[in-house]
Amino acid sequence: MSDRRVALVTGANKGIGLETVRQLAKQGVHVVLASRDAGKGESAAKSLAAEGLQVESLQLDVTDSASIARAASEIEKRHGHLDILVNNAGIFVEKLDRKPSEQTIESWRQTFDANVFGLIEVTQAFLPLLRKSKSARIVNVSSRLGSITDQADPNSPYFDFKVPAYNVSKSAVNAWTVQLAHELRGSRIKVNTIHPGHVKTDMGGANAAMEIVDGARTSVELSLIPDDGPNGGYFHLGERLPW
Repeated sequence: MSDRRVALVTGANKGIGLETVRQLAKQGVHVVLASRDAGKGESAAKSLAAEGLQVESLQLDVTDSASIARAASEIEKRHGHLDILVNNAGIFVEKLDRKPSEQTIESWRQTFDANVFGLIEVTQAFLPLLRKSKSARIVNVSSRLGSITDQADPNSPYFDFKVPAYNVSKSAVNAWTVQLAHELRGSRIKVNTIHPGHVKTDMGGANAAMEIVDGARTSVELSLIPDDGPNGGYFHLGERLPW
């Protein structure tokens, strides 16, 4: 087993995921860039390798149990352990011109399959490899839109943005983080959830306030926290957020 830390970032062929891979690799981490589309993942990994970074690709669809199992087996075969898991993959499929009660059940199912059930299944599949690490980190990429405190506060800037399947899926990610952190307390694994910010990505839109390079910073920070760092928290750029 190499002393170099090994990280896996899901949904990483573009946007915040790709930038997270880049920033971790620049910190000396050997990063596995996971992507649902194998070709896009390979292309993204090659572009980073051309920058002199230690990056490899892996096909992983978080909504496909067989794909998750194959990916875990492949990481075990290649590296024997995992030090960092960044659950970055996620989707937004709701119609912004529909009221919360008008969003389709299918949009709820699609959203939860990717954002919640897929995240949990990936975590469960890689936990045995994370337990082999000297000091492991799990980072769940959530959103400030998942803060129930903000969603219920008329004075919050997030109060009027009601896209229920997405928002509630991120609330569920936050709640799952608390559950898993409790289980792992006292272990060598720390798990936290983060809000990347409103970032200029395909999901965030061109008018978003933050650049992609800054949107990846919180994931990277929580991936590299020391052994006395937080466990079971919700963060954005060093600030602890309200649940």
